[in-house]
Amino acid sequence: MNHRKEKIESLLARLVGEFLSHEAGPMSLITVTHVAYNEKTNHASVFITVLPESQEKTALAFAKRKSSDLRAFVKEHINMRTLPVFIFFIDIGEKNRQRVDDISAMDNKSAENS
Repeated sequence: MNHRKEKIESLLARLVGEFLSHEAGPMSLITVTHVAYNEKTNHASVFITVLPESQEKTALAFAKRKSSDLRAFVKEHINMRTLPVFIFFIDIGEKNRQRVDDISAMDNKSAENS
């Protein structure tokens, strides 16, 4: 991956995170885990996690509903030739990693108690 693309993805992730934390209510915590930007298609895939998990569908719908406001926010903070179209996804990979960590922690506690 080239340095320019990494820099754009990092900046977009930070801006999307700022926007969502400002716009979202206190009912759930939405965290941007990463952004994958495709310059050819001009799409930015935004991967998020939501706490509590029971609010995932609501938070995903909220993020999708706010995507045009997000584009306006990004336009104010970054100078790009064309603004990307933001597509939101629940980060399943991050959920799986957390689950593996939880299982590993339980195994370690059970081994200590043996």
